[in-house]
Amino acid sequence: MGISFIGQYSVRLILGFEPMASSSSAQALPPHIQLIQMGSAYWISRVVFDAAKLGLADQLSNGPKNAIELAHVTRTHAPSLHRLMRTLASLGVLTETDNQRFALTPLGEALKTDAPGSAQAAILLHGSEWHSAAFQQMLHSIETGETAMEKVSGLPLFDYLSKNPSDASLFNKMITGVHAGEPAAVAAGYDFSTCKTVVDVGGGTGSVLAAILAQHPGPRGVLFDSPHVVAEAPPLLKAKAVTERVAIESGNFFHAVPSGGDCYILSHILHDWNDEQCVTILDNCRRAMKPGGRLLIIEMVLPPGDTPHPGKILDMVMLVVVGGVERTEAEYAALLSKSGFRLNSTVPTNSAVSIVEAVLS
Repeated sequence: MGISFIGQYSVRLILGFEPMASSSSAQALPPHIQLIQMGSAYWISRVVFDAAKLGLADQLSNGPKNAIELAHVTRTHAPSLHRLMRTLASLGVLTETDNQRFALTPLGEALKTDAPGSAQAAILLHGSEWHSAAFQQMLHSIETGETAMEKVSGLPLFDYLSKNPSDASLFNKMITGVHAGEPAAVAAGYDFSTCKTVVDVGGGTGSVLAAILAQHPGPRGVLFDSPHVVAEAPPLLKAKAVTERVAIESGNFFHAVPSGGDCYILSHILHDWNDEQCVTILDNCRRAMKPGGRLLIIEMVLPPGDTPHPGKILDMVMLVVVGGVERTEAEYAALLSKSGFRLNSTVPTNSAVSIVEAVLS
């Protein structure tokens, strides 16, 4: 059939690669072209995934190479590898030099294994067989409200990760990289100076709590998470010079949380769970906190209406893979009211997340 159905619009235009300087790019794409572009977006994601899988950015870290030079080490077919690299150059990940050699661009540099932000880990995880298989079954989630992850793997996400350490390592690296800028933004975006004891519930290895204590010298902290998680916290706390101000406790926030704090933090916790599960966590926080205490929920807060927001796409990941929910401010207010809290304010930060402040009602 070829590409005759496209009419006057080339594949270049469909994929959104038209140079910014061209006259056609100044015009809005017709609706059918926009939809085709959305529907074919996975072509690009697979190209970038294969580049990450082959480690091309690492292979090119010492300078330009051509496909023939890389074919042996990557175990690929040189002419086909050249076509992949040429496509990556059209996406701005690589740039073609002389003798069909390719070099990294600043965008391509971010695909290296140890580059800030862990883009490589995120791409490898999102393109992995188990993650892709879940999204192939997204309609199952929409029809039933159940995660497609459980349909394809037989396990909830966190149970699956506990049994697949290599995938868990990739997941943890992705989370750390994607959220790397948030701790500082949260610490700067809220006045923690009046807090005496900050309890970070489900606080992982302590990145958020450490950033808060490093910026605000008054409070002390309690880091609370599963035993195998908090076991990895001491190096980070030491690096932030807050070790002496943090008590580490382990447990399960569905059962109980440390008592006696006047500020409790739930950072990227509630979006992992449904409303009933969230109410259990919130009830435990309410019972543990001192009178007059505050609860801070650190999450993406979805704007109402048609406003674009990355959390609205992430909400589909929560539906399909995790089983959680990204929520609007009104939805957080309703959820909090079920546990004896009142939403007091929503504080934006210099990142994708906001701080939802709740007080006892």
